[in-house]
Amino acid sequence: MPPGGQPRNGKIEKPKDVGHALKRILSYMARYKWFLALLVLLTLLSNLGNLMGPRLAGKAIHEAEAGIGNINFERVGHYALAMLLVYAASGLISLSVNIAMMRISRRVAYDMRKDVFHKLLSLPVSYFDRNMAGDIISRVSYDIDVLTTSLATDLVQVLTSVVTVVGSLYMMIRLSLWLSLSTLITIPLAFMITKRRGRISRPLFAKRSAAYGKMNGFVEEKFSGQKSILAYAYTNGVCADFRAINGEAADAYCNAQSVAMTAGPLVGFVNNLGLALVSLGGGVLYVLGQVNLEVISSFVLYSRKFSGPINEIANIFNEIMSALAAAERVFRFLDEREEPADLPEAEPLQEVQGEVVCQDVNFSYVSGKPVLKRFNLEAGAGQTIAIVGHTGAGKTTIINLLMRFYDVDEGAIYIDGHEIRQITRDSLRRSFAMVLQDTWLFNGSIFDNIAYGKEGATREEVIAAAKAARIHNTIMQLPLGYDTVITEDGGNISKGQKQLLTIARAMLYDAHMLILDEATSNVDTETEKEVQVAMRRLMAGKTSFVIAHRLSTIEKADKILVVENGDVIEEGRHQDLMQAKGAYYRLYAAQFD
Repeated sequence: MPPGGQPRNGKIEKPKDVGHALKRILSYMARYKWFLALLVLLTLLSNLGNLMGPRLAGKAIHEAEAGIGNINFERVGHYALAMLLVYAASGLISLSVNIAMMRISRRVAYDMRKDVFHKLLSLPVSYFDRNMAGDIISRVSYDIDVLTTSLATDLVQVLTSVVTVVGSLYMMIRLSLWLSLSTLITIPLAFMITKRRGRISRPLFAKRSAAYGKMNGFVEEKFSGQKSILAYAYTNGVCADFRAINGEAADAYCNAQSVAMTAGPLVGFVNNLGLALVSLGGGVLYVLGQVNLEVISSFVLYSRKFSGPINEIANIFNEIMSALAAAERVFRFLDEREEPADLPEAEPLQEVQGEVVCQDVNFSYVSGKPVLKRFNLEAGAGQTIAIVGHTGAGKTTIINLLMRFYDVDEGAIYIDGHEIRQITRDSLRRSFAMVLQDTWLFNGSIFDNIAYGKEGATREEVIAAAKAARIHNTIMQLPLGYDTVITEDGGNISKGQKQLLTIARAMLYDAHMLILDEATSNVDTETEKEVQVAMRRLMAGKTSFVIAHRLSTIEKADKILVVENGDVIEEGRHQDLMQAKGAYYRLYAAQFD
């Protein structure tokens, strides 16, 4: 996905089938089906109690209809006390249901985040190359929060409303069929309003979620580049860019909310119209002697219970549509194509020697734009292969193919005579140790960061690796030594020290092949000389692939490949290539002119 997080074709993502999203949500809730069944039963009991209230109120009014002096206050008090007990019991049950539903929504959020995180680990590298980190994080945090919050509140509300509407309608029909007909006239109109508002608002909520993802991606990107922004004094420009993106997000929010929130007032107006018809019809029937005050008062209360939930559903309709749009984004992510599974006949790579052969390899990230063209490489076990060339020549692509972050379009890559697609990915990647230009350290102790990848590493082994990487003395000068916690991706140590820690990690990792992508790019010249000694010790007896722009670091390589536009244009040792005075000679001369 290009900068900004918008789709390449410029179109706003449309929501998929809402019914499908609901089925996927229910599949998560089905894990707690028996608990949910109990909650549904309790909700029915709570609402049945609430539905008894209007009937009891009508009976109390009927007693008062007898007139002053004839009122049986004992019976009136009996009905009033019964109403109080019924409503209190219903309230306690309803409170218990809401608390239990919050717990279920928390479990659903846990399950969904677990699935999303596992999905993250199973997606191919190409997915992360196409999508912004902020947009992905938005699905893990914001979208799941929106969905589960709706489950905790709106689901109970909708269930309660349905029971109340059905129960109230039943009681109204029992009281007076003619008055019920006057109420039912307004139902189709309310339904049409709700349906039309939903059809208009769903795409707007999908647009809102996409705008939030774009904004999160922008913020994440700028946080990671904060020092560069300050160094170039571009804070005003970044703020202006954020104002524009924030404005888009705010407009998307307002557009979605303004459409969805009109549903409540419109349905409320229709319900009030129905109440007016009930009052008018009740008055006519009372004059004609068809109904008494007990029936009218009970019917009016039931009609309010009948119309109230419809109005409430309309008011929370925007939340429901927002939750469905968020659910679609989460499920669309969960449906992304994962990294292809290993072939059924694939076997683990064992007793690695480190002999690597690339044979007529063609590869392109985008169809029709080749990055590697008939690329060939032979690396004997224990050899050091250096890959040099201008930026964009295809050097890192070679590493991506060796690690099977991508698969070749044509040709084949062999390790110890095994075509790598016939090898399990896990065993293939465990055969390599990597030190990249972009260092990665996690929030944890220095010991944990060096020991990462080697289960059960002892402190002695970690210290030995740190000494070999020439970082031990620096670690011992820190307040807690190896127990010092690295924060914010190594924010409390220098960039060069971070690079040395990743080199120590690679030294500790027991791999037969090494990938070094500008591994000394962030250390000073004096430190680099020390690290080179350690690196040569690390590479001894191991097949190593070194990508380097500092050509002085690869002079002792067994073979140097000069790559240009996806082709190997020169190949040989340093001395031979210098004598040939070709492309390598020109690169070397440009650095040491």
